[in-house]
Amino acid sequence: MSKRVLQGVVVSDACDKTVIVRVERRVMHPIYKKFVTHSKKYAAHDENNSYRSGDVVPIEESRPISKRKCWVVIGGPPDAAPGRRSTRRPSEPVAVAADVAELESPDVGTETAEPAEGAA
Repeated sequence: MSKRVLQGVVVSDACDKTVIVRVERRVMHPIYKKFVTHSKKYAAHDENNSYRSGDVVPIEESRPISKRKCWVVIGGPPDAAPGRRSTRRPSEPVAVAADVAELESPDVGTETAEPAEGAA
């Protein structure tokens, strides 16, 4: 029998060698026929303490490691090779020097209208 693999977001990394991963799934409501989002939190083993809150990680079913931990984070650490399996959630966009210079220039917002073709 194959092991289940789920993907979720790390919501807590406070424990040693353990991360809490929230997995969301969409289910159709039996009466209203609307899609409802259900979420469940799993404790997953993170051997190197390499994942932080906000990381999107795949987890795989494993043998029981402790009382409530029977999942393992698969893939390498987030700073590993380009073929890594985890990604960080995008944070706020960082202003680039060109954007800052553009915002500070006095010409911003003053555009000249060109005359339409055929206008005399």
